[in-house]
Amino acid sequence: GRQFIRMLDGHPDFEIVTLTSSPRSAGKYYGQAVSWSAGSDVPDIAGKLEIQQSEAEVVAAGGARVVFSALPREAADRIEPELRRRGLFVFSNASCRRMDKDVPVLVPEVNPDHLELARGQAAAFGGAIVTNSNCSTAGLVLVLKPLLGLGLESVTVSTFQAISGAGRRGLAALDIAANVIPFIRDEEEKMSQESLKILGRLEAGRVEAAALKVNASCGRVPVADGHLLSLKLDFSRIVDKETIERALAEFRGLPQELSLPSAPEQPLIIRAEEDRPQPVLDALAGRPEKARGMAVSVGRVRAKGSTANCWALVHNTIRGAAGNCLLAAELALRQGLIHRED
Repeated sequence: GRQFIRMLDGHPDFEIVTLTSSPRSAGKYYGQAVSWSAGSDVPDIAGKLEIQQSEAEVVAAGGARVVFSALPREAADRIEPELRRRGLFVFSNASCRRMDKDVPVLVPEVNPDHLELARGQAAAFGGAIVTNSNCSTAGLVLVLKPLLGLGLESVTVSTFQAISGAGRRGLAALDIAANVIPFIRDEEEKMSQESLKILGRLEAGRVEAAALKVNASCGRVPVADGHLLSLKLDFSRIVDKETIERALAEFRGLPQELSLPSAPEQPLIIRAEEDRPQPVLDALAGRPEKARGMAVSVGRVRAKGSTANCWALVHNTIRGAAGNCLLAAELALRQGLIHRED
């Protein structure tokens, strides 16, 4: 939620009109209720807003047409469909609707055409739900997309995920300090299923899953921000390091063509150093300033025969969460799914 507030501050397309939370915080001013950890100070407009309770009728009464949702899964499963029925467009970080056939899991550079699924929802319900992927998946599919044209057949990925991915109170300090936890519930299944949907082909209003094998192992490490991914890539033909790096470095998507406000100029950044990317040094990669944390850094590319290896780093709460949601909404606005109010 904090990253949503930070990135929406001064946004050219969207203005914060309502903030909601659990009953515990409802009635307080955001600036008093929040433990701010997103850099600088709490934005003035958000700090002075009174927090409302997270209920569909409250959100709808606030006059907003676009909702950015950081709700827990159970609350999102109850509230988001009702918001859609009331004609609102929900850009959600929750996992509960990702595999619904009519809901796109959108990474705007990778599958912008899947936004058509949201148009189908709008025709049926008046509003729509557009979801983010799992935070590691967002970085993974950005790397995989430009490699599909080189004959990519399968990927084995091991993740080293920051503690912020578990939420502010998600892990006990003593559990993670100087430790690695080699298990994150449901994470490996999410990475495989969501990647195949995102990279799949849209046909006749449905997504046909990509013909790609994704094998994931996920763990938690004592790092504040930034999920590091180790990738083993298998191709149908011989590949070399230079070809792979060129495909990644030259990749651009529709957000770059449209110069969307939160789009990084270069979504994939190649690091030539032998010890990069690193979370401390590279998690906030991306230009211009508003797109910091939206680029994925890739390094240590190696190739032998039809197999390649590399490391990739994605900022889990920006590109993997709030930033990707915001970019999806910017694309929806530019593509005419939602309309700017006069």
